[in-house]
Amino acid sequence: MTIEGWTQTLGAGPLLLIAAAAILALLFLIIKLRVHALIALILVSLATAFATGIPANKVVPVLIDGFGTTLGTVALLVGLGAMLGRIVETSGGAKVLADYLIGIFGEKRAPFALGLASLIFGFPIFFDAGLVVMLPVVFAVAHRLGGGVLRYGLPAAGAFSVMHIFLPPHPGPVSAAAFFEANIGLVTVAGLIVAIPTWYVTTYLYGLYTGKKLVLPVPEILGHASAEAESHPPRFRTIIGLLLLPLVLIFVNTGLNTLASSGVLAAGTKDQQWFQILRTLGETPVALLIAVLVALFVLGARRGKDAGALEKLLESSLGPVCSVILITGAGGMFGGVLRTSGIGKALADVLGGLGIPLILAGFLISAILRIAQGSATVALTTTAGLIAPAVAAGGLNGMQVAAMVIAVAAGSVVVSHVNDSGFWLVGRFFGMDVKTTLKTWTVMETLIGVMGFAIAAVIFLVAGLAG
Repeated sequence: MTIEGWTQTLGAGPLLLIAAAAILALLFLIIKLRVHALIALILVSLATAFATGIPANKVVPVLIDGFGTTLGTVALLVGLGAMLGRIVETSGGAKVLADYLIGIFGEKRAPFALGLASLIFGFPIFFDAGLVVMLPVVFAVAHRLGGGVLRYGLPAAGAFSVMHIFLPPHPGPVSAAAFFEANIGLVTVAGLIVAIPTWYVTTYLYGLYTGKKLVLPVPEILGHASAEAESHPPRFRTIIGLLLLPLVLIFVNTGLNTLASSGVLAAGTKDQQWFQILRTLGETPVALLIAVLVALFVLGARRGKDAGALEKLLESSLGPVCSVILITGAGGMFGGVLRTSGIGKALADVLGGLGIPLILAGFLISAILRIAQGSATVALTTTAGLIAPAVAAGGLNGMQVAAMVIAVAAGSVVVSHVNDSGFWLVGRFFGMDVKTTLKTWTVMETLIGVMGFAIAAVIFLVAGLAG
């Protein structure tokens, strides 16, 4: 949020100290004093807004803006995703999928199967949408095989994260590619070279290691199938079709947008009615709504359930996710306060003159901005805008520019913590407290960023020698 007529007078040093103090205070309130995360986030956001000099009459609007912007993205997605997950789980459909995956890959390879499926789904689908669709399958496999939720959940969640960070048509690499005038095809090639080994090492192997050390119970957030439902489950192809439906619709949306933006479609196509309708149907909330309606008919009405029972089923799905939605929104509020305070701009000004190699500067600036204010998108776009002139003047070949895109994207994901709404989303869905989320999710996201950057740097050097 931009405040008209107000200019931040504090320098980068004081702003960084305030941000660090705010994060420490938040962790102390939640971990040591056991204050509820929602209350703690609101208190610290309020105190941080005053400490950074945001005008008193604008403090509440800034808080509401950060909260509302995050909820606008998260609330419908999580609510509809929970409804779809509850229908699939209680119908016995998630168990059918779990049995199928285990039958093909075997019990020992189940985490790999879930991660592989998430990699494929994650190519066109944004992180949060893919995660909520896959959760019932992850939970069903974890229930069936045991060993805790992290053994199965981290490889799947990490797969969506890796694809979201490194590959078009996701917004991060697309935005950086636009700033650097990179070839999207080369960015995709570089992204695949980075994403696949990074997923295998930092999320699949890490997930197995962490899942063995930390065995957490499978959350009850999506409920359980009754014995009757499990004895008369829906067909495998029915469940696959239901889960693919929103993903296909979302893919149509992102695919059309990519084709139009890259000039493949004729000029003026974006203004045509058919294009706008298809894109609207592929917007995540609409796609999930359509999937819920189809699931209600296919798994509910057609299988003899009356309208009253279905209404109660949907109602029961919303209560457990209210905490997820509100706390995620409050995490967005805290990040919004840090961004409005001007910490990103102050840091960018200080970091812009670093005398280090360009690709390392891109990674470090993006990482520091990410840690300071929470938003990966803000970190990435700020960094890309800051170093774009140097990239343009650097005499780099096409693959080197693509590697620069990946390096900046890698920096934007490290150290996901309490000022990142995604931190709260994953932590609450997996039933983890703050301390556990820091030890698992934060570490995994940092490993993804560091390994992704290392591979991007190798691509940059090899491309430079070859070019």
